[in-house]
Amino acid sequence: MGRAARRAAANSVANSPGRSGVVVCRGCCCGNPRKDPRTDHSAQLRRLEDIADERPAQVSVRTSDCLGPCSQANVVVVRPSALGRRGGGRPVWLALVRDLGVVDLLEEWLADGGPGIAPIPDLLSLHVIPAPKPAS
Repeated sequence: MGRAARRAAANSVANSPGRSGVVVCRGCCCGNPRKDPRTDHSAQLRRLEDIADERPAQVSVRTSDCLGPCSQANVVVVRPSALGRRGGGRPVWLALVRDLGVVDLLEEWLADGGPGIAPIPDLLSLHVIPAPKPAS
């Protein structure tokens, strides 16, 4: 199945209750080669998009402007699916997501159901940070 066909399939299940959402920060620091030139930021985002393309009923990926904790770039937020929310899942903030090994761990967790459904892999839990406080 080609990329266009996978995207069309993803659009047809956009409101599926089984989809976890991955929000990838691409603001001022995250995804910035000047901040972290050793990370292939484009390859990282492509890999996350490929995961969503491979599992359109389970995962969606989108980018966002700055999510806040710039000193811990790259930041990714994993939102639970509707089923995961019913299971008590809440958004999980991940920091220092700088190599594809971390993306592999994220893929494993999403394949198992993500927040509220599957326990976070031990090594991935090392990247969990508290959600930043809203600006007042």
